[in-house]
Amino acid sequence: MSRERLVVIGGDAAGMSAASQARRRRGPDELEIVAFERGRATSYSACGIPYWIGGAVASEAELIARTPEQHRANGIDVRMCTEVVAIDLAARTVTSRGPEGEAVDGWDALVYATGSVPMRPSAPGFDAPGVHGVQVLDDGVDLIRELDSGRVQRVVVVGGGYIGLELAEACRVRGLDVTVVDRSPTPIGTFDPDVGRFLADAVTALGIRLVLGVGATEVETGPDGRAVAVHTEDGQRLPADLVVLGLGVRPNVQLAVAAGIPLGPSGGIAVDTRMRTQVDGVWAAGDCVESVHRLSGQRLVVALGTHANKQGRVAGINLGGGYATFPGVIGTAITKVCDLEVARTGLSEAEAEAAGYRFVTAHVDSTTRAGYFPGATAIRVKLLAEKRSGRLLGAQIVGREGSAKRIDTLAACIWNEMSVDEVLGLDLSYAPPFSPVWDPVLIAARKAFEAVEADVRADDRA
Repeated sequence: MSRERLVVIGGDAAGMSAASQARRRRGPDELEIVAFERGRATSYSACGIPYWIGGAVASEAELIARTPEQHRANGIDVRMCTEVVAIDLAARTVTSRGPEGEAVDGWDALVYATGSVPMRPSAPGFDAPGVHGVQVLDDGVDLIRELDSGRVQRVVVVGGGYIGLELAEACRVRGLDVTVVDRSPTPIGTFDPDVGRFLADAVTALGIRLVLGVGATEVETGPDGRAVAVHTEDGQRLPADLVVLGLGVRPNVQLAVAAGIPLGPSGGIAVDTRMRTQVDGVWAAGDCVESVHRLSGQRLVVALGTHANKQGRVAGINLGGGYATFPGVIGTAITKVCDLEVARTGLSEAEAEAAGYRFVTAHVDSTTRAGYFPGATAIRVKLLAEKRSGRLLGAQIVGREGSAKRIDTLAACIWNEMSVDEVLGLDLSYAPPFSPVWDPVLIAARKAFEAVEADVRADDRA
């Protein structure tokens, strides 16, 4: 029997998870695996880059889960600093450029796992020297080099989402003057405004200036072509020795489009639940593909390492002769700014309205531990529940240490389509060092259940 060849484009979470799973199920005599990675590292944590920049992570090496040498020892031919520049679907080949020049390799199966690239506005100056996006390890290296140069004191971060705030904090920890510009009225626009205001207070308390409700229109450059200021829609000029892009990312699909691999409505590669594209023999996983939101039914691109690893695993199992599916997403996310933790799952109010749900909301202000126990800190939990059915639709948490990981309990409840009444009955753990006797999750569920009942009574009276 002739040996098949699997080619993987992208050596990070999704690509190497797919390669590793396929290798576990099919040995080298049956399946040859070749992986192309344009960077210097494989299987690393891009989510950890802001913490490396801020000094919480000591070195680049700590972010690497598995080196190219370890993958090669497992029978995967990893070709580093080598970029695939073309895919020929008819000939079933890829063309790559690397240290040894250009090469053409054939494939029987192909995994497209190119990840994402930072969003960069088309406005003037955003491609100038001194403007940095942060997505891969090499981006982190470049930014740290700039920050260590001694010529940076004023940093403007364009974008107040997760990555923007994490990078803003990393720069502030270094003692720099930091300004964040974002079109949303509160940071991280996927949170409801009432939760976002808590986040804004924490950011400003850290000494970071927020310029909200306006977008950046231009990066002004000096005589040497470097960025010197950011201009906003309302006419402000924000001086900058360095500009950092925190506008989020977009799927890296340029190569796929050129080859004729179809995209979905989200702009990510269209895949089925087994991570197959619409081209026979071509699979895709990670930040470059679209997923289905289990509550709204919306197709969207979610750039998270958790999903990339799961999707790569699913693709690899199927390529190895097994059977696995990726069941979708519900929008669970978490981050921290200084000592404030924020997390969300399911739908926000705006997302629930857009999806056509009718809902009630409830929130509770409580403490992370029993109020009398040393170290108890404030926590706010907000829930959205569908009218009549009481089905939990969304949850948001903001608070100090020990708050945000409670979102996982609520994510599991949403995943399993539980009502707030069922959440209220959960047998959650209790001890004074960990929670009040009524955990904030349970208090919020009780209040949401009461809101559902009150709405039903009001409808019945009407």
